[in-house]
Amino acid sequence: MRQGLDWRGCWRIALRDLHRGLRGLRLLFICLFLGVATLATIGNLTAAITGEIASRGQSLLGGDLEVAMSQREASGEEKVAFRRLGQLSETIRLRAMAQRSSSDSGAAAVLTELKGVDWAYPLYGTLMLKRGSAGLLRADELVIGQGLADRLALRPGQHLRYGSADFRIRDIIVDEPDRVGEGFTLGPVAITSLEGLRRAGLLQPGSLYESKYRVRVAPGTDVRAAADALKRAFPAAGFEIKDRDRAAPGISRFFERMGQFLSLIGLSALAIAGIGVGNGVTSYLAIKRDGIATLKILGATSSDISRIYLMQVGIVALLATGCGLLVGAGLPALLLAAAGDLLPVQPSFTLTIRPFLISAAYGLLVAFMFIVPALAHARTLPAAALFRETVDRRRGLDRASAVAVGIAALATVMLAVGTAREPLFAASVLGAIGTTVVILLGIGMLVQRMARRMRRPRAALLRLAVANLHRPGAQTSALVVALGLGLTLFVTLAAIQSSLSAEIRNTVPRTAPDQFVLDIPVDQQQAFQRLIVREAPGAQVNIVPTLRGTIVAYGGTRVADLEELPRDAWFLRGERGVTYSDSLPEGSDLVEGQWWPGGYDGPPLVSLDREAAKVMGVGIGDRLVVSVLGREIEARIASLRQVNWETMGFNYIMVFSPSSLRGAPHSLAATITAPPSTTPSSKQSEGRLTRALLSAFPSISIIEVGEVVGQVTLLLGQMATAIILAGSVAILAGIAVLIGAIAASRQTRAYDSVILKTLGATRWQILGAQAIEYALLATIVALVAFGLGLGAAWFVIVQIFTFAWSPDWILVTATLTAGGMLTLAIGLLGSIPLMSVRPARALRSL
Repeated sequence: MRQGLDWRGCWRIALRDLHRGLRGLRLLFICLFLGVATLATIGNLTAAITGEIASRGQSLLGGDLEVAMSQREASGEEKVAFRRLGQLSETIRLRAMAQRSSSDSGAAAVLTELKGVDWAYPLYGTLMLKRGSAGLLRADELVIGQGLADRLALRPGQHLRYGSADFRIRDIIVDEPDRVGEGFTLGPVAITSLEGLRRAGLLQPGSLYESKYRVRVAPGTDVRAAADALKRAFPAAGFEIKDRDRAAPGISRFFERMGQFLSLIGLSALAIAGIGVGNGVTSYLAIKRDGIATLKILGATSSDISRIYLMQVGIVALLATGCGLLVGAGLPALLLAAAGDLLPVQPSFTLTIRPFLISAAYGLLVAFMFIVPALAHARTLPAAALFRETVDRRRGLDRASAVAVGIAALATVMLAVGTAREPLFAASVLGAIGTTVVILLGIGMLVQRMARRMRRPRAALLRLAVANLHRPGAQTSALVVALGLGLTLFVTLAAIQSSLSAEIRNTVPRTAPDQFVLDIPVDQQQAFQRLIVREAPGAQVNIVPTLRGTIVAYGGTRVADLEELPRDAWFLRGERGVTYSDSLPEGSDLVEGQWWPGGYDGPPLVSLDREAAKVMGVGIGDRLVVSVLGREIEARIASLRQVNWETMGFNYIMVFSPSSLRGAPHSLAATITAPPSTTPSSKQSEGRLTRALLSAFPSISIIEVGEVVGQVTLLLGQMATAIILAGSVAILAGIAVLIGAIAASRQTRAYDSVILKTLGATRWQILGAQAIEYALLATIVALVAFGLGLGAAWFVIVQIFTFAWSPDWILVTATLTAGGMLTLAIGLLGSIPLMSVRPARALRSL
């Protein structure tokens, strides 16, 4: 029985062999480095942003506890309950039009977020101004954001008009501590006192405003328990309660999901890189094949071979992982600095250990999965078979190696699912990646089998090209998998981005109104319509009642009693817009049930969005309880509607029968769609209409749809850029895999080239045959990627976003063409050095 080397002996041999250089292991380093660096960068960015939001919970929220309500202020009883918990601060926030008090140059009016604050604001943090802190604001003064100062060319000391009151600008806001906690805004901010806000006359019955009550609790108070106690004490109040640990749940959720999505893209890139790792190790062991065979002849056992080369590969894998982690530690700080004001918070970047551990674990597990098969091949083959492998290649994986690879794959899946915020989503993405890999692997094997069985072409170069697809040592399957994954991802991203751009470019200009008008007094509806007819003849006007309500129960289930909201139940988080109507609203299609007859005056009925009903599991005849202005209204579901959200009109999840809400204090909202005009004065007419509306109705707010579309377009563009940058890593990994596949078959190709030269083939004939081979392969991969990529993009656009499917076919085709040309170019560049190999020297080395 042979006795092998101990660990120390194997280590000495491994180091001595490494002194000759890392040729063959460079690809292993590059692939692992790319994957680990991407994952570490994304993980650290996400942790920095969400961690900053969590650590600044009190200042972002404005207190330890926040109670918000719409279209009303808290009652005396409710305020007493709030004060029992600690120090109380009250703010009221609404959208309002800011106008210059003079005829100076500048925009006539700007939609802003006007906030009234009391003397205690802010409970945490400081409202910083250019001249210092704010202090107590008088009823006739305000402070404004830099955006508003720029839009209206304002400076401290000048005056600004809101509603029916003029205000003196005291200073410019540098930092509003609770800005992120306020959520999405449509314009720059201005802050005055509560007395100043009431002085402007904007708080009319039914006006759309939001009251917030922030509480600074006593030390040791259980904030969650206090919030639950308030909900129990006022079950019908329609409160939306946040605490300091969930100061900005929407923003945190967005960045966590975005980070998870990008991390899964990075993981797919690492999976592609894993193929490159396997190719790199295979290429390296092919170079070392004679040495391995010699060691076996001299008495080295299979375990010795595994130890020696696992140590060598492990050193490079650890080095690549370490370098990737270093990049993942430094790059996020540069990206955060470059992002500037694009982020909702400015995190002071600190390293977090969790993203490093997860990234390192991914890198080492993926490396292990793809290293073991290559090592097993060299370990299990006899010495004689290793010497003959150039012309007699054997494949196969022993049981122990197969079990080890399976355990590593299972550990990778468990790591991805266990560390994900939404395990089901992560499992679905990994399942899709795995299915795609299996499909591509099957296609690669099918290509090899068809090339082997097809009738031999008469043309010599074509015959050689087809033979290269199935010859011993051919990397056809590996190339199809690697390039297929990379091109599929790139086609998917291109189709998604172009479909989103087309949705905004084509749908919005055709169907969206030009302006939204809010807070129209109910008793002035006729005067409003007459003014529109006078100032904008031919304009289309749609006027609807508007209120705010919270779904508190459905189908006999109280929302407050749910431990977790159903998936996609975003409409159960806080208040939503509600309205009433005698007829089916514009932008909706009745799909089930019956609409109530005109003049209906019976028990409350409601028409519900079909998708919302599906999420809640309710249907026709079920009960829905909605809290409006602190009063619970129980209504029977009379119909379900398909809401066409893309119209950007007044689309409501809930539409009530008129008798249910007509008596509640509320206001009206309107959309104005100007008639088509090609004259340069159309923009001036729009400005004239805005000035006329504000003069006649000082309390209204006007939203320009173009500005909203611009903000949405900017956000989508930034998201698409982030996704494409992350996806580009997968493309780079695919290129590295292609290079590795060429390197792994270098010796076999060199042998083939020498034999062909000996038989009289010229260099150009050999290169031409290889060009045809790569062209065939690139065409096959491009067609596969086209189908898989478009299928994935269609699912995202149609099933998830529910947008129209309209990809840019030119862009997608250009992507495929570029990928195919890149495949051909890299393949030929890798083949050129083989043309200079001398037959005698090559045959001696083989």
